[in-house]
Amino acid sequence: MNSDGSALKQLSREECLRLMASVPVGRVIYTRQALPAVELVNFTLDSGDIIIRTDHGGKLAVATRGAVVAFEADHLDAGHHGGWSVTAIGQSQEVTDPDEIGRLQQIGLSWWAPGGREHYIRIAPGILNGRRLSAAGWENRTNIVMPRTEPGFLV
Repeated sequence: MNSDGSALKQLSREECLRLMASVPVGRVIYTRQALPAVELVNFTLDSGDIIIRTDHGGKLAVATRGAVVAFEADHLDAGHHGGWSVTAIGQSQEVTDPDEIGRLQQIGLSWWAPGGREHYIRIAPGILNGRRLSAAGWENRTNIVMPRTEPGFLV
């Protein structure tokens, strides 16, 4: 507990995955032209892996093929000075198997950006860390997970 009454709690792998599944948007962090790059993306989870749908020749698809990347998702409650953040680190992999692509097309991961997004990237989290911050008196409320109304929507 901090001097202001707030508490920071480390989260289990299972809780990290549950919380990530509750939000439609995260950030993928990767290297582009030897510099760090961050892209806001919609995503879904598939057996604990992060799935991103993008265009085949786009900068994100090209830069993340086979690379180790970071992925972050969070939810903040600014009014109550609380929230959570989960960071995953793992190797990204282009999904090329036609059967797997067909299955992923059925999971409902859509996009908002114009143009086709028929390319899938899978990130297998080798490292998964999460933290929850709760202000004094709000510890019980932080177990609330905002419902996910759409499986995905930005990229």
